[in-house]
Amino acid sequence: MIKRVAYLSFHTSPLTRPGTGDAGGMNVYVDELARTMADRGVEVDVFTRRCDPSSPAVVEVVEGYRVVHIDAGPTLPLPVRLLTDHVFDFAEAVIEWATADGRHYDLVHSHYWLSGWAGLMVKRVLGIPLANSFHTLGRVKDLTKRVDEPPAALLRIAAEIDVIGGSDCVISSTPVEFDDLLEHYGADPTRLCLSPPGINHELFKPGDLQTSRRAIGVDPIRDVVLFVGRIQALKGIDVALEAFAKVAEERSDVDLLVVGGPSGDAGEEEYEAAQHRVAELGLAGRVLWRAPVEHRELASFYQAANLLLLPSRSESFGLVAVEAQACGVPVIAAAIGGLSFAVANDTTGVLIEGWEPGDYAGAMIDLLADRRKWSSFRDAAIVHAEKFSWTITANRLLELYAGITS
Repeated sequence: MIKRVAYLSFHTSPLTRPGTGDAGGMNVYVDELARTMADRGVEVDVFTRRCDPSSPAVVEVVEGYRVVHIDAGPTLPLPVRLLTDHVFDFAEAVIEWATADGRHYDLVHSHYWLSGWAGLMVKRVLGIPLANSFHTLGRVKDLTKRVDEPPAALLRIAAEIDVIGGSDCVISSTPVEFDDLLEHYGADPTRLCLSPPGINHELFKPGDLQTSRRAIGVDPIRDVVLFVGRIQALKGIDVALEAFAKVAEERSDVDLLVVGGPSGDAGEEEYEAAQHRVAELGLAGRVLWRAPVEHRELASFYQAANLLLLPSRSESFGLVAVEAQACGVPVIAAAIGGLSFAVANDTTGVLIEGWEPGDYAGAMIDLLADRRKWSSFRDAAIVHAEKFSWTITANRLLELYAGITS
C-alpha cells in the first residue's frame, strides 16, 4: 500500500499561477494530483526550487499535501536554460531534507526532464523507485517548432534519454506520447505506462454565456473566441491572431479574448510582436488582452466563450482543451500530440493539420454560423470531458506506483 510519495517539480512550483513565467498545465497537474492523492490518504511532499526568499520552507496546502521549497541556486526566477547548473544541488538538498526529516518515501515521481534528472539521483541515493512524467519532450517539440525557434539543447535530449533509461516507469499522458517515446527515444515498452491527466469537474462545468461574460467584463451580446496560454511561439499566438483577422473580416460581432502572459526567453518579444500585429491588422478593440488569472477563475472565461482556439505547435496533452470542453466549449485546435486525444475531431471540435491561419478561420466561421452544429459539438464536448477526472488519474497512478514498489 502506497503511504507517502515525493514529487519533484524543480523548475516551477504548483503554487505558481498558471500562465505566468514557465507555469502552465504541469503546475495544475501536480497540484490537482497531490490534492487527490492526499484525499486518498497518501501523503505527498512536492519539492520545488525556491524562487522567492520570502517563501516559507514548507507550505501545507491541505492535510497530507505539502510544498517544500529547496534552495538551489539564486533565490529568484531563472529561465530553464540556466537551471541545469543547479540540478545536482537541488537533488542533494532533497535527499538531505528527506534524511534529516526522517521521512521514508515509497517512491519519487518527477515532473519534466530537469526534475527527472534530479529524480535519478534521489532514486539511487534513497534506494526507492522512480516514476517520471515528462509533460513535454525535446525531440517531439523540435518536429513542429516554428522555423525561427532554436532546437532543444543537446543536454536536454541526453538527460531525457538517461531519465527514460533509469526510470522504473515513464508515464505518458496519451497514446500519442507513448508512441513518441518509442519512436523518438527507443524507450523500453515494458517501462512505459499510460495515465491521462484529469480535470476538476466541480469547477469546470457549463455556465450561462451572458452571465459569465458580464462576470469577466466583456460584452454579453458579442461572440467570444478564447485563447488561453502562455505568450510564446510554442502556443501559436501568432497563428491565432492571423486566423482571427480573417474571422473579423467576415464577422463584426466576434472578439478574440486572450488570457495569458509572456513566457520563456523570448516571451516579452513575442508579446510585443503580437501587440504590434494587432495594431497592424486593425484589430484594436477586437482583441481583448487579459493577464493570467488564478486557475479556478478560468472557469468563468471558458463559460463566456463560444469557441476555444488552440493552434499550439506542441502539446503533450492539452489540459485547457479538456477544461473548455467540460464547460461546453467546442475546440479548434492543431492536430498534434495530445490534442488529437483530448479533442474528438468533428464531434467536440475541429482538429487542423498544420498552422495555416485560413484553415483555423474557416473552422471558426463555420461553427459560429451553424448554431445547430455548434450545439451538437457543445453537448458532445461535455460528455467527452467526463472521461478525464483526477479520481480516474489517481486510481491509475496508484496501480502504477504499486507495480514499481512491489
